[in-house]
Amino acid sequence: MAQGRGSAGAYIAVVAMLCVVNFHVANSAVFTVGDGGGWTFSSGSWTSGKRFRAGDVLVFNYNSTVHNVVPVSGAGYKRCAAPSSANVLSSGNDRVTLSKGTNYFICSYAGHCQAGMKIAVTTA
Repeated sequence: MAQGRGSAGAYIAVVAMLCVVNFHVANSAVFTVGDGGGWTFSSGSWTSGKRFRAGDVLVFNYNSTVHNVVPVSGAGYKRCAAPSSANVLSSGNDRVTLSKGTNYFICSYAGHCQAGMKIAVTTA
């Protein structure tokens, strides 16, 4: 019997991999930071009572003319300081996929982080 370009084993492996990827994506949750109030000065306690997993997505909704979102290290979070090389998000509707461990975010506008516009999100 003539064989095609691919083997049945390779085909099954590709299908199985796609199923695993789809399963992971289907199990990811999407959270809006601050719920209906959005990313604001009172967002710091927003994580209380929520369970996050690596791969979940945070949506930051805010007024982009007066706020931003900056993923920072733990030290940057404590100091309310973003390095000059930081990836500053500023669309007003930013989506961030959580990594395993603790993910830190601040607003880097002067005084905003110090006034409470920061969150730490720990994934399971």
